[in-house]
Amino acid sequence: MPIHDLSYPLETGMPVYPGSPPVAVEPATTVEDDGYATTDLSFDSHTGTHIDAPAHMRSDGPTLDDFDVERFRFRAVLADCRPLEPREPIGADDLERAVAAGADADTIGNEDGDPDLLICRTGWETHWGTDRAFDHPYLTASAADWLVERELDLGIDAMNVDPTPGSDPAPDEPDGYPFHRTMFADDRVLLENLRGLEALPTGEVFTVHAYPLAVANADGAPVRAVAMVE
Repeated sequence: MPIHDLSYPLETGMPVYPGSPPVAVEPATTVEDDGYATTDLSFDSHTGTHIDAPAHMRSDGPTLDDFDVERFRFRAVLADCRPLEPREPIGADDLERAVAAGADADTIGNEDGDPDLLICRTGWETHWGTDRAFDHPYLTASAADWLVERELDLGIDAMNVDPTPGSDPAPDEPDGYPFHRTMFADDRVLLENLRGLEALPTGEVFTVHAYPLAVANADGAPVRAVAMVE
């Protein structure tokens, strides 16, 4: 069974959301000097490939440790929404068309055995580490409503599901994180900064494991996301 890594490694100087602290992964001790090696780690809870809990934007929302660990093993389906322009909105109709291009969108509902994670492929992982990464497409509140109706969590190959502050914001961009807030109101979780989506199939369900670091009361945490394809 092929296994595909969908995660960015945590490393010093890696891209972060505007205003977030820089990432530092530095030697604390070395075998040569101390007889053993350890590493100092410094990063935000939403660094790299990570998962958002509803507590990220809801004071009464569940944290990651409020979910059973089984919650982070997903039955996933890919929605390839490419091609997309910088800062282009992705609505409910766009998701439905992308899913229907590979599978029957009507089969994605709330029944046992249905997918519980939709991965939106924007193509923006190709801009990782560049200024253009901040000008990624984003999902609308109508897209969130479509996902909530079908009891789907969401993953994306961009640093944010809502617009990110960038060099050239569109005049009609929403503020206040409407996609996050609609999903979190239904206790959905979000995976951001996925990569390697070219390895994933369209038109079939596959398994994604995305277990967060075991941080108490976490509003989010980095994950090692991997896909297992039959």
